[in-house]
Amino acid sequence: MRPITLSPPVRRHQNIALLYGGFSAEREVSLTTGAGCATALEGLGHKVTRIDVTRDIAALVDQLTTLKPNVVFNALHGRFGEDGCVQGLLNMLAIPYTHSGVLASALAMDKPSAIDMFRAAGLPCVASKVVTLAELAAGDPLPRPFVLKPTNEGSSVGVHIVKVGDNQNLVELMGADWPPDAPIMAEVYVPGRELSVAVMGDQALGVIELRPKAVFYDYNAKYTAGVSDHSMPAPIPPAIAEQAMAAALAAHRTLGCRGISRSDFRYDDTSVNNRGEPGQLALLELNSQPGMTPLSLVPEIAAYRGISFQDLMQWLVDHAQTD
Repeated sequence: MRPITLSPPVRRHQNIALLYGGFSAEREVSLTTGAGCATALEGLGHKVTRIDVTRDIAALVDQLTTLKPNVVFNALHGRFGEDGCVQGLLNMLAIPYTHSGVLASALAMDKPSAIDMFRAAGLPCVASKVVTLAELAAGDPLPRPFVLKPTNEGSSVGVHIVKVGDNQNLVELMGADWPPDAPIMAEVYVPGRELSVAVMGDQALGVIELRPKAVFYDYNAKYTAGVSDHSMPAPIPPAIAEQAMAAALAAHRTLGCRGISRSDFRYDDTSVNNRGEPGQLALLELNSQPGMTPLSLVPEIAAYRGISFQDLMQWLVDHAQTD
């Protein structure tokens, strides 16, 4: 793939409020993302005010009203930060912000809703169903192996693979702190390889492969150096790479995302069911506000296409808007 040439920056030296931290399960990831983004934006000459978001929303409104930023750079991750909540607040304050708007953010964060829309759009998805803890206690929701995950968390928080031969109680597997009425998504486990595709605006940037040294690409594998190997571009057949990029762009458009998104796939090129190459591709989910840590995938994919981290930050600022 050839490097991408970006249009000249629309505006420079902005007054930017950067939201990070928050109070979701992904707080630490957000703090790392936010620190790196703020440093890059300051290096571009912007005035950046870092705001660690708490549950005191009135204080946040006061800070933003006093600061009067031209743009909010949303570096929050997880619930309340990328699920449409803070986006709605910023719409009410009429402050342009980075990444997707209310509806796209809410849909992307709610995995069952996103998958329903992807299926309706004809995208390749795995079989899945939403269950409760009571249903898990009654028996397996799907034939093993299968995956259990929260319906509205990111960064693989709370994800479990239930393997053939496992004897652990499924309710215990989900954790003692799991709310008894919280919905859980069960999906068929797809063997093979872990792929991810970054979409920037109206273009898919490329496909990267993740090879975790543990069982799967979990939270630890994503954010601990040396625990996963990355291959960019992914060493897969060109036709599969094109299919993955087309599916990621279609997913981005289906949910109405803007800015940058990242779609995650499983690619089954194993000998299971005598498939082998070229294998089958399955879209797992879309992240409307992907991480920007030193180990994150979007900056790595963008760098391969000739887009520096600072260029990525400037592009997000230039494309900030309200709904």
